[in-house]
Amino acid sequence: MPKAYWKSLAILATVLLSGWYLFPSYRFYRLPREKQQELRDRRNPLLNRILNLGLDLQGGIHLLLELQTDKLPDDTPETLREAIDRAMEVVRNRIDQYGLSEPLIVRQGDKWIVVQLPGVKDRAQAKDLIGRTALLEFRLLDSDDVPEAVINKAREMGLTAARLRPGKMPKEIAALLPAGTELLAGKESAFYVVKASAALTGAGLANARVEMGAHEFSGASPHVSLEFNPEGAKRFADLTEANVGRRLAIVLDGVVQSAPSIRSRIPDGHAIIEGNFSPEEAKFLKSVLQAGALPAPLEIVEERTVGATLGDDSVRAGVLAGAIGLGAIFLFMAIYYRWSGMLANLALVLNLVLLLAAMAALHATLTLPGIAGIILTIGMAVDANVLILERMREEVRLGKSPRMVVDQGYDKAFSAILDGNLTTIIAAVFMFQFGTGPVKGFGVSLMLGLAVSMFTAIVVTHTVYDLWLSHRDVQKLSV
Repeated sequence: MPKAYWKSLAILATVLLSGWYLFPSYRFYRLPREKQQELRDRRNPLLNRILNLGLDLQGGIHLLLELQTDKLPDDTPETLREAIDRAMEVVRNRIDQYGLSEPLIVRQGDKWIVVQLPGVKDRAQAKDLIGRTALLEFRLLDSDDVPEAVINKAREMGLTAARLRPGKMPKEIAALLPAGTELLAGKESAFYVVKASAALTGAGLANARVEMGAHEFSGASPHVSLEFNPEGAKRFADLTEANVGRRLAIVLDGVVQSAPSIRSRIPDGHAIIEGNFSPEEAKFLKSVLQAGALPAPLEIVEERTVGATLGDDSVRAGVLAGAIGLGAIFLFMAIYYRWSGMLANLALVLNLVLLLAAMAALHATLTLPGIAGIILTIGMAVDANVLILERMREEVRLGKSPRMVVDQGYDKAFSAILDGNLTTIIAAVFMFQFGTGPVKGFGVSLMLGLAVSMFTAIVVTHTVYDLWLSHRDVQKLSV
């Protein structure tokens, strides 16, 4: 089979895959706003497959949190850095439970955290979620295995960590469990049946750290070392003595983070959690344990609500600007380059479809700067097509055959297209890596858009020419 056929099959597969990624977004955004909000409230799985809109397009809440550093034991840079890292871990953990797919949580300066919650309407609930004190608990597992009937019922009801809160278990689940136990969700979609009351809370924990090197139980893998305060150490010693061989769940804000086994009595308030952790997993668990007791309170010092009306206007303005720009480009290309211009127009449409599909597949967030990035990449895609077509015109004027015109046109234009796009992609990578909020959104759409435009301008249109010339006796190219 000729090479062009394989390329055409690959392009067709890419288009079909793009349609598969875009269809959930098409279904969701065609629904009335009331129905969309209903799906958000029910944490419908469809939300995990749609192209998310940023705070500037769908509205939401913007908060600036300040860590009260005067409550810290000292003001050394290391203490400040560790405290803000722990505070961010707490905020991120709580917002994950809120069910938001694309929240923005970034550090700003030495003691501030910016939180943006797109689509959140209940301001009081969001503030309460972020502002309340973290709760770290150690709870004994009732048994190692969760009854199959309980798991099936939980999945049938669509229960997640956000809905399985301690003390608020659905009656249908409670009826299937032993008295004095609760069903809690873990971070890895697992379920745990734990005792309803906590054996120990984070108030008894003094410190947690990651340790490397050989150990009796964990071997050479990283493990997390715990240190309890005197009162916590005594309670932990009693707890471990009475429950050797059982599993102890570490629960932060109602979500089971880990459930290690108790191997022996631990009398001195020092314990380890082992489990073949990677260094990153061990560091995360350490942060979770430390987050149970914030080193200093967080205060909301700035709060802004972005209304949905502004989002609607912005979307309409962006769509209108894009439609007018595309229409003008299509008309110019069709008149000036004739058949080849129409093919370039087809590549532009495909460019837009593939770009939106890539953003949906990568769970990127579409913002107003992101729309600006898309429009900019469409302009650069036109530029790439113009470069190719002008080179082809030069070859036509030299009297070459259509096959030579196409091959020479693409060969001569390729280096100029690659150089121009590559330098811009490098700039977009830096915007994505070091930027925040709108700058990052612009960088994402620009980076993806340029990669897709090179694919459509160089690969797709060239393949169409190859197929066309291999099936028809073309005497003169329409360009």
